Amino acid sequence: QVELVESGGGLVQTGGSLRLSCAASGSIFSIVVMDWYRQAPGNERELVARVTAGAGTVYADSVKGRFTISRENAKNAMYLQMNSLKPEDTAVYYCHAEIQPTRDKWRYSYWGQGTQVTVSS
Repeated sequence: QVELVESGGGLVQTGGSLRLSCAASGSIFSIVVMDWYRQAPGNERELVARVTAGAGTVYADSVKGRFTISRENAKNAMYLQMNSLKPEDTAVYYCHAEIQPTRDKWRYSYWGQGTQVTVSS
């Protein structure tokens, strides 16, 4: 099976930076999409940024110009560089990927366990 593991969360002051990492391991034939979601207390889980295998990217309006998503295909890894952090960025950030485990199987969604990002006000 596939496992996604996030790291890099922590506590920062407003205006600070963090870099989140996500590594996928297990049975992986191809990774179609990797993306970051976040969920703050009382809020719905929302898409933060997405990167395709071809390196195309999508960002939530709230993070454009501040966050940068990237992936390193050879390592099945994804990163989220977060700059100019704001208190409203406080949330649990989840790595997500749509992965085709083997050549003869359909792609499937996998989730990491989440990493806490807290931005002090």
